[in-house]
Amino acid sequence: MNNNKYIPPRLAERLLLWFLRNDLAEEVSGDLEERFYKTAAKKSLSKAKLNYWYQVFHYLRPFAIKKYRSNSNPFIMYQHNFKLTYRNFIKYKTSFFINLIGLTTGLSSALLIFLWVSDELAMDKLHEKDEQLYQVFLTHEENSSLRTGPETQGLLAEALLAEVPEVVMAAADTETEWFGDNFAVSNGEEVIKAKGKFSGEDYFNLFSYKFKHGIPDRALSDKSSIVITESLALKLFNTTQVVGKTVEWHLLHLQGEASISAVLEDLPSNSSEQFNFVLPFSIYKDIIGDGMHWGNFNAYTYVELAKDININALNHKIASFVKDRDEGSNVSPFFKQFSSNYLYGTFNNGIQTGGRITYVRLFSVIAIFILVIACINFMNLSTARASRRLKEIGIKKTLGAGRVSLIFQHMGEAVLITFFALFLASLLTFMILPEFNELTGKQLSLQFTPEIIGAAILIGLFTGLLAGSYPALYLSGFKPVSILKGKLNASFGEVWIRKGLVVFQFALSVIMIVGVLVVFQQIRFIQTKSLGYSKDNILKIPVEGKAVDNMATFFDELKNLPGVLNATATTHSMVESGAYTTGIHWEGKDPDVPIRFEQARVYYDFVETLGIKVLEGRSFSKKFGNEQSKIIFNESAIEAMDMQDPVGKKIIMWGKEKEIIGVVKDFHYASLHTPVEPMLFYFEQQPPHSALVKIDGENIQEAIANIQSFYKTFNPGYMLDYKFLDQNYQAQYIAEQRVSVLSQYFAGIAIVISCLGLFGLAAFTAERRQKEIGIRKILGAGNFSIVTLLSGDFTKMVLVAVCLALPVSYFLAQYWLSGFAYKIDLHWWLFGLAGVAALVIAWLTVGFQTLKTANINPVQCLKDE
Repeated sequence: MNNNKYIPPRLAERLLLWFLRNDLAEEVSGDLEERFYKTAAKKSLSKAKLNYWYQVFHYLRPFAIKKYRSNSNPFIMYQHNFKLTYRNFIKYKTSFFINLIGLTTGLSSALLIFLWVSDELAMDKLHEKDEQLYQVFLTHEENSSLRTGPETQGLLAEALLAEVPEVVMAAADTETEWFGDNFAVSNGEEVIKAKGKFSGEDYFNLFSYKFKHGIPDRALSDKSSIVITESLALKLFNTTQVVGKTVEWHLLHLQGEASISAVLEDLPSNSSEQFNFVLPFSIYKDIIGDGMHWGNFNAYTYVELAKDININALNHKIASFVKDRDEGSNVSPFFKQFSSNYLYGTFNNGIQTGGRITYVRLFSVIAIFILVIACINFMNLSTARASRRLKEIGIKKTLGAGRVSLIFQHMGEAVLITFFALFLASLLTFMILPEFNELTGKQLSLQFTPEIIGAAILIGLFTGLLAGSYPALYLSGFKPVSILKGKLNASFGEVWIRKGLVVFQFALSVIMIVGVLVVFQQIRFIQTKSLGYSKDNILKIPVEGKAVDNMATFFDELKNLPGVLNATATTHSMVESGAYTTGIHWEGKDPDVPIRFEQARVYYDFVETLGIKVLEGRSFSKKFGNEQSKIIFNESAIEAMDMQDPVGKKIIMWGKEKEIIGVVKDFHYASLHTPVEPMLFYFEQQPPHSALVKIDGENIQEAIANIQSFYKTFNPGYMLDYKFLDQNYQAQYIAEQRVSVLSQYFAGIAIVISCLGLFGLAAFTAERRQKEIGIRKILGAGNFSIVTLLSGDFTKMVLVAVCLALPVSYFLAQYWLSGFAYKIDLHWWLFGLAGVAALVIAWLTVGFQTLKTANINPVQCLKDE
């Protein structure tokens, strides 16, 4: 009867053997099997199986069920493992402290980067209407490409609100940087420089800035109102209870009185908008006058959109909104969520291509890399001392310890040391956070909020489990017999895993070394590149107060001061793009091809003060009389206009005829991220924003003191607020400079931790090859040959890491440099230097361990044989 057809149900049989007591299992199993065959023969197979299942469940009784009890209290077992872990830490202090230092440093770096990334991601997320708050961007077709920017027409906000049903609320706005240092507020006794702007009536209904006094709905409803921050209120009146008080505002030659309608709390650090006061946009419209038309981009536009709209469909709908109102316009507006602008603010030929999110991703990857390197370091050191724990593991396995329990023990060790390292990392982070804030320009703080605590625990668990995973699987996988014989035979795969981890570590280190070198070289290139004009020893001071109505006298007296070599004025910052126009026409111009011209209103001696080279013609000068009908172009403009012998020819600018009197050599008026484009300079009696004063570099302090004294006398009530032009130039690269400094620190950390990992592998190799070394020394091998032997493998691993890392680092360097129009060349020596640096670091790291091993007594190597 016992054939393949009559087989008891295997699942029922397994269930029986799983729960049945061991002393009953064989007897009961045999009885049930015999009964199964008899039932199948007399009745049917199905009834036999059904009866078998019934009998299995029949034995589910307390007396028959297997007792899963341990002979010891679980608490005692955990206590034993904890003591064992503690003793191992004490016994192997070197390994313990190397692990602790590596994990602490890695976790501290990860915490700092986490705080920085969290702050970046939270920027502009403070507004209650964040989901519906959008900014209007315009895409222009200029110079045969698409240009996208936030500058819009001042008329756009009202038109969108009136004609687009999806727009719930809209407000026009201006940028504080447009007015530079020319805005000031006075309490009647003292004039205080402050950041100000003009905003539409619903601005504070769109943006959720907190009011200390006043009501948002009516804050800008009156043309004579002004909203100030609490810090400005304290400067003006030493109190924030100032609603209803009157102040004067000053902007170049303009001024007016305003009644304080509200006081704002100082704007939080996670707001990209930073200002001290806001005036109604209606004042700005009066200032612009006839310039407030559809062809002038002189405002920002913010809107609240209805919920649950299809933004792509809406953008398609409004694509021709401006063209329908301005015949011949090539402008297409679209809505973009306001809070996304901070991270995703870069466009290339009309396509969003990145922004600050690039650095967020970069440092997030760096944090992960540093943690992974620290974990690899832990793995290498744990496996390096594996031979010292053979007896412990063998005895435990012989006494019945399963692999799972051993895995949990070693994973527990890793998690325990990781959380100890996390505690130390928190203290270290707290101590160095002020310096980190200074480097990053942030106001970060380590507050133990539920989010921070949760993130720290997750980082600790991730690090601990990752660090302990391979050692736990590795140590728990040995066979008891081999362990008790003291034989630790690593398989081919294990050796390559260990070597692969070190290769990976050093590959990351080489990439970081190349990154540091490339960023450093590019920053130095930026700082030393000839810009085509002289930015050194030039002070930038505002033209305000009495100087506005007495420009000629102001500059004549300024130039006569001791230490002042020359002086001029301009509306352009000279370090970043400013105002531009497409309203230039000349004979032979293609009306269908718009050309964008950077524009600057300048005063006499502009070219001479900045040392700009004149290629043809002349600059603006008093001795030629009426200069308001004259214009100067740079060579890129003449090339774009395709004009031969331009001096003396006439062009039409904004409906007025002007004569070209000069052509200047191209110079970098903006960041090196962008190429030099067509630029024009024109002269008007309306005063420019800022004076540029060339001073004697040998007597800088004396010259500044003379200018301050003169300014105070010439402009009573105004304090001189000056900046050096070269400092303004460097400030536009602050993001790159911070990346450079931070990358140096984090690259150094990664390299140090990688060296700890290499040191761990050197210790492991030396320990495994002690017998071989002893025999070689007995046979006459010298210390140098031993050092060469042990260092050879590490040299090969580092060379492999270099070969793998250099192509990747070249690609990443090219990608980063692509953001600059003017950049360094990636020479071969730069990558060679990184490779040599990695090799030298590796040799120095391994050198100590190999020398120590080479000097060991052969008797010590062979005494256990």
